[in-house]
Order: sequence, then structure tokens, then C-alpha cells
Amino acid sequence: MHTYQAATDFLSAIDDDWARLIATVGPCTFEARPEQEPYQALVRAVAYQQLHGKAGDAIIKRFLAIYGDKYPTPDQLLATEFDSLRACGFSARKIETIKGIADGALNGLVPCRVDADAMPDEELINRLIELKGIGRWTVEMLMIFTLERLDILPADDFGVVQGYKRLKNLESAPSRKEIAEIGKSWSPYRTIASWYLWRAPK
Repeated sequence: MHTYQAATDFLSAIDDDWARLIATVGPCTFEARPEQEPYQALVRAVAYQQLHGKAGDAIIKRFLAIYGDKYPTPDQLLATEFDSLRACGFSARKIETIKGIADGALNGLVPCRVDADAMPDEELINRLIELKGIGRWTVEMLMIFTLERLDILPADDFGVVQGYKRLKNLESAPSRKEIAEIGKSWSPYRTIASWYLWRAPK
């Protein structure tokens, strides 16, 4: 079990609001997801795009069942019939996106885990958003949950923005630009700050 005491101490010291939020939520129990390869994590992220968590879980479960309950290789995914993927719950657009990810994994656009770990944040984002259907937020989720980077702030994330609004009792939520600016003071633990904002009590 990873301990995030340094991060929580740092964030608690920012101001009373942060100290109260961390005391209310309790110790950080952030855990990475089991997908090790960026290719796998991107496919998973696409399954969850614009869906409730349980719906995404169901799609991934049906998807993995096609391949004996494990992630397919990019070649296997490309060879899978459209109708089989549609039956998992993927939309036509998402099928196009995950096939594009598989293609990117084969042609080197989607880096392997070792290469991804060595790449700076912005370089990795700029590379992966070349994939159709993959935006900055999706790559940020990859960096948080797969690569376990501790200083990522998904400024487009609804939960982060709304959490900050509640934290500061604001009339309206800050813009992406505002949250990115405000979040500079949470560095080098912006991932952990995001984790707490996701849990800010209503």
C-alpha cells in the first residue's frame, strides 16, 4: 500500500479549506489500475468515455471475454469483427477509435510502457492526441491511473472543477484556464489534489 503522507501534508498546508477537505475525506487511497501498457489503458479509457462507471465496467467485461478474459494484442483487436465489438456495447465511433489505437500500437505511435514512462507529460499528450477520438483528458487519465504520475491536473475534468467549486464555496465553477492556473500551487502533487477534489463532499 502506497502512502501519500507527504502529498497530504503538503496540500493540507495550502489553506484551511484544503486541510478540512483532507481531514473529511481521510487518508489518500489512490491506486493505479491493472492495465500496464498504454495501449490497454487507452482502449479502456475509450470504453468509459461519456458513460457511468458501471456501464464502462460492463463493456470492458464483455470485451475481454472475447479474448479469454485478457486484453487482446493489437493484431487480435484489428482482426475482431465490427459486430462482435458492437455487441460489447462500443458505439461505431468508439470502435473506430479503439481500432485506431491498435493500429497506433503497431506502428509505434502508441509507445510501450517503458518508452511512455520516459516521456515528459506534454510530449506524451501531444503524441497521443494525434489518435482520432483521443483528447487531452483521456491521456491525462492514462498518466494518472496507468503511469502513476503524481503531478497531473486534468483541468477539463468535470469532477475536479466541481470539487474545487465546492471546496471554495464558489457561485460558479472556474474555467479550464483558471483551474490550471490555480492548480500550479498544488504541484508537485496535482494528481493527489485531483483525487481529493473528486471526493469533495456536496
